[in-house]
Amino acid sequence: MIKENYNVIGVMSGTSLDGVDLAHVILKNKENKWFFEIQETNAIPYSEEWISKLKNAVDFSEDELKTLNEEYTLLLGGIISNFIQENKLENLDGICSHGHTILHQPQNGFTLQIGNLPNISKLVHQKVICDFRVQDVELGGQGAPLVPIGDRFLFSDYEYCLNLGGFSNVSFEENKNRIAFDISPVNTVLNFYANKLGLNYDDKGKIARSGAISESLLNELNSLEYYSTKHPKSLGFEFVKTTVLPLIEKQPLFLEDKLRTFVEHIALQTALALPKKTGRFLVTGGGAYNDFLMERMKHFLPEMTFDIPDDKTIQFKEALIFGLLGVLKLRNEINTLASVTGAKHDHSSGKIYLP
Repeated sequence: MIKENYNVIGVMSGTSLDGVDLAHVILKNKENKWFFEIQETNAIPYSEEWISKLKNAVDFSEDELKTLNEEYTLLLGGIISNFIQENKLENLDGICSHGHTILHQPQNGFTLQIGNLPNISKLVHQKVICDFRVQDVELGGQGAPLVPIGDRFLFSDYEYCLNLGGFSNVSFEENKNRIAFDISPVNTVLNFYANKLGLNYDDKGKIARSGAISESLLNELNSLEYYSTKHPKSLGFEFVKTTVLPLIEKQPLFLEDKLRTFVEHIALQTALALPKKTGRFLVTGGGAYNDFLMERMKHFLPEMTFDIPDDKTIQFKEALIFGLLGVLKLRNEINTLASVTGAKHDHSSGKIYLP
């Protein structure tokens, strides 16, 4: 479906379990250059019951995962349908949906995003483009990150694009290739400890700011094998559950000190991950609102110009880019880069379901 203008909804659910992000997006292709407008948006939080299910699903049996996938597809279908009705959206070219990652084990040739069952298209009465990661893993890739092609097409003015969500990921151009990888856990860990204090998150990093760094814990975190591994590489919640949290929990520290130490870890690993420490740095995702985390990043990257965009771009950039991925799939154009994921070749990933 090759045309100039596309009217789509991008749908994203991240590992930080904030909820489902929806963005009504107009994408325009003029003389092989892409432009975007983010129009109506919404972020639908998960109920406590769903947060618990999604957190614990990493340990579910195959039958339990099948049931969860069916239930989540119904939930997602309802959320998308409500968004369409509330905003009176018409003439949509497609719903471009990431689903929610439950298992991500590319080293074992496996990744699972629930909410991508074929009946999603009938639930929303729209064409749905989804399940973007599986094909890349089948081609020997990491299946992640997928956002960098959007960084190349929509945010090329920046040397680096950093997203601070459940995990941090960065993308940049190097030798005419787009390079991208996950850097470290972010809100998967910070929110875990904020939850223990009865909070959804550490507002502006105030609690972390009040804590003290544990040098021994910081050294252990920085010594984890993942950080010395070359890209392409990606992280899943399994890494947090089996490696990071047990490491932190071994230390008899106040929660404030755990948060303070982990913020330092995130900031330091971000600086270490960048081959060049100068240029314009676009920061999006929920972590962009963590003032203390941003201060620590600027401390380690004093020559970098940090750009934090408008709220819609901060919160809905990933939903926007999944809209673009879906459009590229409709056009049968490359939407997944081998230089990013390590797949055998660039390809057009995703499945198209008709209502």
